[in-house]
Amino acid sequence: MGADTLEKVSRCREGGESQGGRSVDRNAVLFKYLCSYAIFFFRCGNISDMDDYKQKLNDLLTATAKQGASDLHLAVGRHPTLRIDGVLVPLQQEPLITPDVMEGLVGVLVANDQQKAKLLAQRQLDFAYSFEDKARFRVNVYYQRGYLAAVLRLVPAQIRTIEELNLPPLIHDLSKLSQGFVLVVGPAGHGKSSTLAAIVDEINHTRSDHVITVEDPIEYLFTQDQCMISQREVGNDTLSFHSALRTVLRQDPDVVMIGEMRDGVSIATAMTASETGHLVLSTLHTNSAAQTIDRIIDSFPPEQQGQVTSQLAATLVAIVSQRLLPRISGGRVPATEIMIVNPAIRNLIRERKTYQIDLVIETSLQEGMVTLNRSLVNLVKNKEVSLENAELYSLNPAELRILLERS
Repeated sequence: MGADTLEKVSRCREGGESQGGRSVDRNAVLFKYLCSYAIFFFRCGNISDMDDYKQKLNDLLTATAKQGASDLHLAVGRHPTLRIDGVLVPLQQEPLITPDVMEGLVGVLVANDQQKAKLLAQRQLDFAYSFEDKARFRVNVYYQRGYLAAVLRLVPAQIRTIEELNLPPLIHDLSKLSQGFVLVVGPAGHGKSSTLAAIVDEINHTRSDHVITVEDPIEYLFTQDQCMISQREVGNDTLSFHSALRTVLRQDPDVVMIGEMRDGVSIATAMTASETGHLVLSTLHTNSAAQTIDRIIDSFPPEQQGQVTSQLAATLVAIVSQRLLPRISGGRVPATEIMIVNPAIRNLIRERKTYQIDLVIETSLQEGMVTLNRSLVNLVKNKEVSLENAELYSLNPAELRILLERS
């Protein structure tokens, strides 16, 4: 049966479901998905076509790596597009992507039948893709306006050190902690995973611990040195974040790295692990230390927030908030807010006075703390970033200008 025939049958069946206002038949819905499944396999199943699509994908991934891009965007009706230094750059020499080409490229990326079935059922899919042992990509395939689309994030094969990432020297101290809760926060695409990987890799080279990571998908691959490192990928090594986190304390970890705090369950497990003598590292999509604390507490029902607040005040050790700004000389450079939890901040967390945390950070430079604006001021003074970009990334541009005038 050809793809066109299958599409026609599926459309006819779908049209029959809604005639006369009748309720949708479960068998009809199942039939529709089976047709979609068959179409997907039919289009991606021709060997000669798949070889062409694989070569096309390889060319695009090679261009992504050679041009120093962080992401490759693929969408129907658009040229393949790279994100270079935070800016989207279409590859004008490449033809516009057609629906058939898009399905062929996804057919190469989505390797096994289980993944294809999950994509068709959930209409999106997260996974990692290794490109001929040359590079690794974190991939999200999804549907938009009925067509497939994909974003591929390049994960460097070599884990960069804290110095290579231009992070403050204080970050080294986080790798020496034996217990507590450490968070790296910031917008998507601003280097949280790279910072977390640098901390874990430093632990790997300086301590003899058991490190367990729970990720969706696994991004950086660690080469075990002094540490034993167990990397667990949701879908392949564990059914879900919840099931992995429920059992992680039975696996004798010293350090637990959670790819992303997704809900109250993962946050509660992380705090419990850090309470019981473990170092827990994770990320959140928040803009500042104060906002992170509010987000964590607000993830729980009101009747639990009192207990969570006390637990967070007792376990939290540090929050690193970062942005990647375009560097004047090319590339990107991080601006970081660093909050180290001291007695004053613990009291503010317990009393839910997070609005005063920025002031404590500002007045605690001698403890290694720094506000985002202070970090931006240093970058502007050192002529690494422009004033316009510093103001764009600042959470308080008026304060930034005052600090620049005083410096």
